[in-house]
Amino acid sequence: MPLEAGLLEILACPACHAPLREESDAEPNPELVCESQSCGLAYPVRDGIPVLLVDEARRPA
Repeated sequence: MPLEAGLLEILACPACHAPLREESDAEPNPELVCESQSCGLAYPVRDGIPVLLVDEARRPA
C-alpha cells in the first residue's frame, strides 16, 4: 500500500534530514530510502506505518 504523497513531502531522514523516497517494489517489505548519497539509509514500512528509527534502518549495500 503506497504512502500518501503529502506524507512523503514532509518526512525526512532522521539521520541527515534529507528527503525520503518510497521503494514499494521491495514487496512484501516496502521501505523509505534516504536520497542523500552519503547516508542512504532504508527505513522499513510496517503495516503502512514508516518506522523512522535509525536503529531499525538498513545500511545501503
